[in-house]
Amino acid sequence: MSARDPGRLRERVTIEMQVRTADGAGGASIGWTALATVAAEVISFKGASLVAGERDEAREPFRVVIRYRGDVTTEMRIAWRGRLLDILSRHDPDGGRRWLALDCEERT
Repeated sequence: MSARDPGRLRERVTIEMQVRTADGAGGASIGWTALATVAAEVISFKGASLVAGERDEAREPFRVVIRYRGDVTTEMRIAWRGRLLDILSRHDPDGGRRWLALDCEERT
């Protein structure tokens, strides 16, 4: 991936992070806020359907490649074309801190 063409980053994705807001009753509500909107390459893989208890749950895997950022964690998610993708793992494919590959999953 070290020879990745920056021209392949044709999609715009938003990296979102969880925020906790006090509810005034000793608890907190959880919401999401945008960390950054960046150029990306989004690669879709064949989805799988898993039986979770009594219901089918479809999970569609994606790989999202962006320019390297050190602040992206697996507790964040990607918003892309009206879809929400959970970040399952992150890695620097060539160790050069040029690209960040995010393995993601959309649950439907």
